[in-house]
Amino acid sequence: MFTGIIQGMAEIVAIEEAEAFRTHVVILPEALRQGLETGASVSHNGVCLTVTAIDGERVSFDLMRETLAVTNLGALAVGDRVNVERAARFGDEVGGHAMSGHVMAMGELVELDEAPNNRRLWFEVPSPLGRFLFAKGYIGVDGASLTVGAVRPAAADHGPRFCVDLIPETLSRTTMGERAPGDRVNIEIDPQTQAIVETVERVLASRFPG
Repeated sequence: MFTGIIQGMAEIVAIEEAEAFRTHVVILPEALRQGLETGASVSHNGVCLTVTAIDGERVSFDLMRETLAVTNLGALAVGDRVNVERAARFGDEVGGHAMSGHVMAMGELVELDEAPNNRRLWFEVPSPLGRFLFAKGYIGVDGASLTVGAVRPAAADHGPRFCVDLIPETLSRTTMGERAPGDRVNIEIDPQTQAIVETVERVLASRFPG
């Protein structure tokens, strides 16, 4: 489990490609390597990955076919940076919201509004995710636990959209400060929101069939 509080950014320094498979190597800051062992879980842009090798500050992770297809990790190149978070431990403060590290889909940054000391970003997501979007609800964007500021329903020319408002700390601590329109981000719906919506849908379907 993860909390959605990004602990830092890590640069990709090497990539090994294979058929429907990739290994990438990142430089992890010393603070994030303390107690780290092979087999441990580390979130990269919201994707739960397993440590496969540790060589000093260089830490390796394997990406399978599903990860490459569903997330933005497969489009990254050497020199790119990812948001990283170590798996939560019992007793850790949960400053964001509980996240599984299982990305549901990618969203696209379609609009960026700059203002003094903050930034508003609008993302468009696939239509099936629209039913989980609520103003003031939680959402995971590239591993960061964020609050939905507003929602725009799907229209003839676009899918459902939501915005988040980011303070300077978030912009400096995560890759959100580097994002530009057209960039694709990993989206994880808050598990509690997902469970509530799906439960309500099942109850309504049973009471009002057809």
